[in-house]
Amino acid sequence: MLAIENLRARIVCETTPPIPVIEYDVYMSDASSISFFTSTPVDTGAAQRIEEASMNAWPAMQQNLFDGWVLRWSKGFTKRSNSIVPVYPAFKTESNEILLDKIRYCENLYAREQLQTAFRLTSIGDRNTVRLDHLLAERGYKIRERCDVLTCPLSASSQNLSMTLLTLEQWLKAYCYLTGLGEPAATLHNLILKGIASECAFAVLTEGNEPVACGLGVVEHELVGLFDIYTHPEKRRRGLGRSLVTSLLHWGHGQGASRGYLQVVEDNNPAHALYDELGFTHSHACWYRIAP
Repeated sequence: MLAIENLRARIVCETTPPIPVIEYDVYMSDASSISFFTSTPVDTGAAQRIEEASMNAWPAMQQNLFDGWVLRWSKGFTKRSNSIVPVYPAFKTESNEILLDKIRYCENLYAREQLQTAFRLTSIGDRNTVRLDHLLAERGYKIRERCDVLTCPLSASSQNLSMTLLTLEQWLKAYCYLTGLGEPAATLHNLILKGIASECAFAVLTEGNEPVACGLGVVEHELVGLFDIYTHPEKRRRGLGRSLVTSLLHWGHGQGASRGYLQVVEDNNPAHALYDELGFTHSHACWYRIAP
């Protein structure tokens, strides 16, 4: 199983046709998600800005705009870059019939790519998003992997950077070494990273000549997003994650960012404890609805 940005996905290669198909693991029961929208107050403007920046920071290989939704495909590598994201209100009032017609249209497009249809939904959602979530549930879409999007303000720091910055190619080798990521997933990962238009920090921590932790920072104007944070299992609980995250945030501040953000699986308690200590607070929740 591949560990990609704490999103668990298995890439399966078929000989005919040679297209990876993503299989999702169930992480929670398919209870009504109405509590996702109402449990925690959301700063809508700030949360929408983070969602926008995160799509740019983790680009899809193909992307279409469709009546308020962004449709993203990347040959099955990661849910983030292979899902439908409602980003702004539709051009017309969306009755249930209109929403179902849009869902069917998207299902046909994803079937053509031999991918399960997946929607990324957030607690930022308006009434249409709430209705969309319930319609997807009625259509048999299951909830996969609820995550929390966290954010923190940045300030000047005299801290020395403990990380080493690498080229994309060098960093990807380190990432594959640490996570065990193999082909064809590594090639797809490389293609996504090459598509990032903003300034990036491909960072590692090393002991001797060996990488022990790695992470990616992406700056877009006032925001720096953190992705692919990973520490070697045998090197955990030694403060390496803290050192790497604080170094990436410090780097982002030096690039002009005033706020950091990241996404963490809801039940990853050690990560939540670390980010709480570093001053991160909850921005909003997100989850995926995956077609049967």
